[in-house]
Amino acid sequence: MSALISFKNINRLAIPAIVSGIAEPILSATDTAVVGNIPVYGTESLAAVGIVGSFLSMLIWVLAQTRAVISAIISQYLGAGKLDEVKTLPAQAILFNIGLSITILIATVPFIREIFELLEAKGKVLEYCISYYRIRVWGFPLSLFVFAIFGIFRGLQNTFWPMIIALIGVVANIALDFAFVYGIEGILDPMNLEGAAWASLISQVLMAVLSLILLLKKTEVSLKLEGLWHPEMKRFLVMSGNLFIRSLALNATLMLAVREATSLGTNFIAAHSIAIQLWLFFAFFIDGYGGAGNILGGRLLGAKDYKTLFAMSKKVTVYGVVVACLLGGVAVLIPRQLGLIFSKDPEVLSIFTDFFYIVVIMLPINALAFVGDGIFKGMGETGYLRNVLVGSTFLGFVPALLVTRYFGLQLHGVWIAISVWMLVRGVSLVIKFKKKYIPLAVG
Repeated sequence: MSALISFKNINRLAIPAIVSGIAEPILSATDTAVVGNIPVYGTESLAAVGIVGSFLSMLIWVLAQTRAVISAIISQYLGAGKLDEVKTLPAQAILFNIGLSITILIATVPFIREIFELLEAKGKVLEYCISYYRIRVWGFPLSLFVFAIFGIFRGLQNTFWPMIIALIGVVANIALDFAFVYGIEGILDPMNLEGAAWASLISQVLMAVLSLILLLKKTEVSLKLEGLWHPEMKRFLVMSGNLFIRSLALNATLMLAVREATSLGTNFIAAHSIAIQLWLFFAFFIDGYGGAGNILGGRLLGAKDYKTLFAMSKKVTVYGVVVACLLGGVAVLIPRQLGLIFSKDPEVLSIFTDFFYIVVIMLPINALAFVGDGIFKGMGETGYLRNVLVGSTFLGFVPALLVTRYFGLQLHGVWIAISVWMLVRGVSLVIKFKKKYIPLAVG
């Protein structure tokens, strides 16, 4: 099994996972950057994209956790040499996922205004939120379909095809963003904010079609519904339920942060939107090694090779921390240049550069949490992940946010609270792994 956790094999899985993982934040970041530079009402448009992007990310992250569950179950069966027994599970899992996403979509659309008012959006920002969301939301089920197929590929130890799909989606989104938002002289009038929404939606359609084609052509997984209930569906639903609750807690943190930033004013939520886009980019970049840990963790657990599991966990964690330090080293040198990608407003840039160092300092701690999440998901430890997120949110983030608000720290306080949240998450995962899996490795 030593070749399985070699530097070459880990990076063979991690690097494509990084590329495919950052597709969603790049799609959102492209919208943010292009929209933030609209000549008229650019700052209001940037604020709207930040608010809507946070809300959509919440919906996607809550339900896209089934990707990790599908990946974990398939990789565990692969490690145990029983892959044939689980080939019909993905069809049932995907059907469940899409049905649930459509239900949530239908339930939220009639209450768009109330949702964004709750997030403190007002005036022109609120109107922009509504117009942008009404278009982008229809890509929600498509995103979940793509994530589910990515989970199947991951379970089969293949991160290459998800990378190809993601790259095509990103390139298409960037090209369409510039064409639709700014227009093409003599061909297409500028669509401004709504153009960015259409660009994202079309890109999501393209990625969904490519995902389906490649799954059917490159794997032996069947999407035919054979039987009403696979024996593993119960475990799938329990694990998904745990991650569903976990994601609610996770997104409660992000939405409370958005609400706090929005309440400070338009320039503050615009600056926070830039920071959160960069934070998500860093997160998904580092999470490539979490993806490798997810894939290999499930396989090694299925094979009951605890010694190699322990060695793999140390390696991917070190790689993740190193990458985080490299990203942070670059980012801390060019904060203003990073901000200029998204906005030219001097007030917004001043606010952003004033607190961005907090985002950078915490990247190595973030790596512990992101890589640990991936490993624990692969091993099916979803109950513990649920408890960690709930605890870190309500015993870490919320108290820290209230304290920093009391002292009037504004966005500094928001990001200090997020840092406390990540620290609790990372440390909790390290402690659990040492207590449970090190004794199995040395026993």
